[in-house]
Amino acid sequence: MVSLLDIIGPVMVGPSSSHTAGACRIGLLARGLVGGTPEKAKLELHGSFARTGEGHGTDKALVGGLMGFRPDDERLRTALEIAEKEGLDYRFEKTTLDENAHPNTVRLTVERGDRHAVMTGSSLGAGRVLVTDIDGYPVEFTGNSHTIVLVAEDVRGSIARIAQLIADEGLNIATLRLTRKERGGDAFMVVEIDESPGESLRDQIRALPWVRWAFRLDKVSA
Repeated sequence: MVSLLDIIGPVMVGPSSSHTAGACRIGLLARGLVGGTPEKAKLELHGSFARTGEGHGTDKALVGGLMGFRPDDERLRTALEIAEKEGLDYRFEKTTLDENAHPNTVRLTVERGDRHAVMTGSSLGAGRVLVTDIDGYPVEFTGNSHTIVLVAEDVRGSIARIAQLIADEGLNIATLRLTRKERGGDAFMVVEIDESPGESLRDQIRALPWVRWAFRLDKVSA
């Protein structure tokens, strides 16, 4: 099914929904992984992002997203200058990722305080994005829903306990995906929620003894 958004694209600043609106949303999601605007960021551009991204404003959109700018924010036009004034230490590199990676893909390494995260995301067109990797864990989410991401010990009953906390807040789970590298090791969980979870829910999940860290990512689509 083709939606109106696929035809006319999102409301945005910039010439290309793939290179600007999508890139901005990827930056917004990466920002959430460290709880705000990062202090340092390395952005590795793959495919057409690497070849034509600068001319299409991909660099400005990614950095603008990291600072919390939305795709329709006029500040995207001068995002690089704003970042330098505000002390965001960023650098771009061109790279070649996996041969199956989408042409419009970027791997972001972000740091803020004691938080460090690596995220790979692709811009699929019409402002749509797909996150495929966080800290070496394969994931799959779009930013179309409010999302909680967490790393926890792989212990029995952990999924049920987290689902109960979400239900106790009167929220509905849209999707829940669990990835682990080995049995008994750390597990990476992505929970997409229909409604916006409050910080209290995030804090309750963080307080669970087997949870190493948890972050709330606001949805980035309209």
